[in-house]
Amino acid sequence: MKTGLVMVVVLTLIFALLAGGTVFAEETILIGLQAPLTGNFAIEGKMARQCVEVAAELINAAGGINGRMLEIVIADDASNPRDSALAAQRLITQGVVAVIGSYGSGVTEPAADLYDRNGVVSVAYGATAVRLTMDRKRPYFFRTCGRDDSQGEFFAKFAVEVMGWERIAIMHDNQTYGRGVAEETRRFLEPYIADGRAEIVYYDAITPGEQDYRAALTALRESNPDVWYYTAYYPEAGLLVRQGREAGITIPFVGSNAVPNEDFVRIAGIEFAEGTLMTQEPLPQDFDTPKSQIFLDAYRERFGDIPSSPWPVYAADALFALAQAMENTGSTDADVIAAEMRVMQNAEGVTGPIFFTERGDRKDIPYAMYAYNAEGQLEFFRP
Repeated sequence: MKTGLVMVVVLTLIFALLAGGTVFAEETILIGLQAPLTGNFAIEGKMARQCVEVAAELINAAGGINGRMLEIVIADDASNPRDSALAAQRLITQGVVAVIGSYGSGVTEPAADLYDRNGVVSVAYGATAVRLTMDRKRPYFFRTCGRDDSQGEFFAKFAVEVMGWERIAIMHDNQTYGRGVAEETRRFLEPYIADGRAEIVYYDAITPGEQDYRAALTALRESNPDVWYYTAYYPEAGLLVRQGREAGITIPFVGSNAVPNEDFVRIAGIEFAEGTLMTQEPLPQDFDTPKSQIFLDAYRERFGDIPSSPWPVYAADALFALAQAMENTGSTDADVIAAEMRVMQNAEGVTGPIFFTERGDRKDIPYAMYAYNAEGQLEFFRP
């Protein structure tokens, strides 16, 4: 064979191999996960990473998205707004198709703005502030968790109509999430207050990060409430419960949905955590669906137990929703995905069916009252 002909054959084979590679080895779909892997809420970020990785493995094992595999790209936002913007910029630069994240409304907001400006769909799993979807329109922003107003309404009704609590103490931490749930709770208590069925006898904020809350606890105790609702995060909640019980405050303690996880139990101590109540979106262990069971079994097999916090599971649901939107449309275009997310009827998550409103909120997400048992596990509270 002449040299020229050999070169033609070789080049033809190389071209055929390259062409074949393009046909048979579709590129993976990059999905970003923005979460607090360092900082005060690192345990939440760790579990979010684990949940999303398990969800991706299940999707890939079932054939991926129309034959294309998912790959998760991680960015740590350390749970502060500055690092959140940097994490968002890194994920955008890496060419992710969409992003899951993050934990905390104040942290999520700057990232959501960046994703929106760059045409990247983002699905928050732990950002509950009403303003994220209602103050202005963010066409690429969604969330799988509930909102502060839904939780505040649930607590107000439960406290007055179910438990008959009349003298209510509300404590928050003056941060976006804690203040948001507290304000919404107060708003939904107003009709009961007008009817003489309830009274807010204590409404104040503590400073997060302190080690001694006895002054605030003394003021709360002297207001003589029937119930104590704390609407902020677990590190302070654990300390408050411990110090409050040691100070003789025996009324029911109710934490909002940023309180329950294993660190809350550890800080409070099981002797004080037992019997505390939590307002919470449904947990996957309470869904008798094949998807919930498969997910929890896979998570337990890999990590030894199910997540101790609810938020990471909603991160997994963000991936299931994104995957369904891409599957339905056969597209990874942000405009196509966002349009589909608003109308799709067949997205099934670990926490049940997932539907979104036009503004990007999850539709009809219910709340329930949970209680910690003697083993430090959450279970339905039945008064």
